[in-house]
Amino acid sequence: MILRAAHWLSHVDYDLESPVWRPWLQVLSARNRFVRYDPRGCGLSDRHVADLSIEAWHADMDAVAASIEEPRFVLLGLSQGGALAIAYALRHAERVSHLVLLNAYGQGRQVRAQTEAERLEAETLVNFVRIGWGRDNPAFCQFFTNLFIPDGTPEQHRWWGDLERITATADVAAQLLWHMQRIDVSDLAVKLRIPTLVAHSRGDMRVPFDEGCRLAAAIPGARFVPLESRNHVLLPDEPAWAVFQTELAAFLGQDSFEQSHPIPAAGLTPAEAVILGLVAEGLDNRAIADRIGKSVKTVRNQLSVIFSKLGVHSRSQAIVMTLSAGADRRRRG
Repeated sequence: MILRAAHWLSHVDYDLESPVWRPWLQVLSARNRFVRYDPRGCGLSDRHVADLSIEAWHADMDAVAASIEEPRFVLLGLSQGGALAIAYALRHAERVSHLVLLNAYGQGRQVRAQTEAERLEAETLVNFVRIGWGRDNPAFCQFFTNLFIPDGTPEQHRWWGDLERITATADVAAQLLWHMQRIDVSDLAVKLRIPTLVAHSRGDMRVPFDEGCRLAAAIPGARFVPLESRNHVLLPDEPAWAVFQTELAAFLGQDSFEQSHPIPAAGLTPAEAVILGLVAEGLDNRAIADRIGKSVKTVRNQLSVIFSKLGVHSRSQAIVMTLSAGADRRRRG
């Protein structure tokens, strides 16, 4: 059972179709019950609310968690959702079995600002959101998108730009960001006594890598995993995706991707292993392309490389080899 704390830019319906978020929903719900919700003012939550404060976010999360029948669950905090998760875990430690923080931070930009220039930069970003949010102007769209998924495909960038228009108004987005910049749970993090996994992209354009390091250092016993990525939201065709999913599975005591989709030692890259796993699930090239946010042509080319490494000539042969490897592993187990 995994509960994802609310974060900026989510839409529980639209995310099901997004080449950015759909892979997350699929992998996290494959072996878990995955619960998510939109923050107030966004997505399918009430758009017309006067109170967008941090205190209101905590109350909303308490209400969602109270609806979960399982006595304990894994709490996942992405980006500013990490601060919500930390605060909830401290208030309700009896309900949280594991805490997972990805590209999260303990202090918002205004709190951690050390100079007047840094404070001005934070304020300017809020105004930039208020002016440019959701516009068709490619300059505005490219700026925001590159903060989150600089290494995304053109299709993923397009979907991200659409998400801005669909999930919240410019005024709500700006208000939420203003409050996010004033988050400070640094004094709470040191009090946690819950198994915690902290992972952070080294080149994160949205939240500096140092913020992840600080969280991991503050939380007693936390495991820290640096990720070789520039993306704030990990994408399924980058190596960091497979690294994080493997680390998460190990942390939760579940089979890793490689154990779920065993393959011969053929020198496949993590991205190629993901594609082979999707082939083994029965997906065609179009479905795989939609899943990982690539073109059908790119998937076709990558499959040719995979087949060459495996020494097979067709999808059916690749599937048989993958399933046979899995059967051998189970017999040895």
